[in-house]
Amino acid sequence: MNRIVVIGSSNTDMVVKTSRFPRPGETIIGGEFFLFPGGKGANQAVAAARLGGRVALICSVGEDLFGHQAIEGFDREGIDTAWIRPCPQTASGVALITVNAGGENSIVVAPGANLDLAPGMIDQAQQLIAEADCILIQLEIPLETVAHAIETGRRLKRKIILNPAPARELPMELLNGLFLITPNETEAEILTGIKVTEEKSAGRAADVLLKAGIKNVIVTLGSKGAYYKSCNESSLTGAPVVVPVDTTAAGDVFNGAIAVALSESMGWHDAISFACKAASLSVTRMGAQSSAPFRNEL
Repeated sequence: MNRIVVIGSSNTDMVVKTSRFPRPGETIIGGEFFLFPGGKGANQAVAAARLGGRVALICSVGEDLFGHQAIEGFDREGIDTAWIRPCPQTASGVALITVNAGGENSIVVAPGANLDLAPGMIDQAQQLIAEADCILIQLEIPLETVAHAIETGRRLKRKIILNPAPARELPMELLNGLFLITPNETEAEILTGIKVTEEKSAGRAADVLLKAGIKNVIVTLGSKGAYYKSCNESSLTGAPVVVPVDTTAAGDVFNGAIAVALSESMGWHDAISFACKAASLSVTRMGAQSSAPFRNEL
């Protein structure tokens, strides 16, 4: 089985359900409170592991209760935790999440130990990266570490998947040579300046990213599915119709699933359909990692 190396964040998610989001300066009474393991890197690692991937996670956690619980959770999922660094001087990352009645979410992240994930940790894991089939990276860790991980993957001729989330502007030279980038509508607009609402605008945004030197682009469109484009082909893959409960980790589950599909040499249509099914199933459940489906559920 091919190995997927995920480089990214680990957080603990504190979730409150509410009928609607509060306005600035307003206090409202919420409903149920949940405590879930989260963080984009950790979410994607768990999603990939549950879907059959052989996963190693490179991340940084605090030497505290949340950090210890995170590592115990990764062990239960069968993830290689040898490359996780506990930081005694820094608290683990946390995310404060509000989920409204429609399943939409509003999130504030305190990165904590995620900011201690330094380029040197990538250097220490070079042999791991060299043996990987693909490298999956997000943006909840320092950008210099993201850049160093991408450069290391390029040098070792690995397939690099960048999920450019949370949304932020990126230097175009960082994108050159990526195997795949997976922005949602908001992230695609920030990267390209093109407002993405449907297939046609997603195609224009994808063209900008392809010109930057990326080999493949998938723009995720929420309930509309996902748009794929390379220099040779393009397609729109629809998503199953579901009633959303919590969309917090839909993108993370999609990315974990894509990494598994590509590591198994699925074609693009089958890979994207596989990832759309996994993401759609995840939004019918509360939580981030807890919502990630297992392979047999698809």
